[in-house]
Amino acid sequence: MAGTKNELHEDVALLYSRSDDGRSYGILRRRKEEIQVGTLRPLEEGKPIHGEIVTLSPRSESPLLFDVETEHAVTTARQASGPPKITTKEYREGWDSIWSEKSGSRALN
Repeated sequence: MAGTKNELHEDVALLYSRSDDGRSYGILRRRKEEIQVGTLRPLEEGKPIHGEIVTLSPRSESPLLFDVETEHAVTTARQASGPPKITTKEYREGWDSIWSEKSGSRALN
């Protein structure tokens, strides 16, 4: 069938191996003209994400071949130098409680 949706899809993955614990898979991924080797793992709460969040749709010609839709690309490279700047509401309140000027006497005792 020429011109089907699957033939036109430019992002395809082939699962080729399963990990010993059965929770991840080795994949070969073709994006346009580029071939990539990677690992497919389930999302787990509290664990870091490496790479991209993807959705796989099975293709009819093989149970190991999938169309790939990228849901979210995770970037690991930082633009700025130095440590990350994490400023939550609690952090700012704690900082202010320690370092802000307080009214009243400045005498030590």
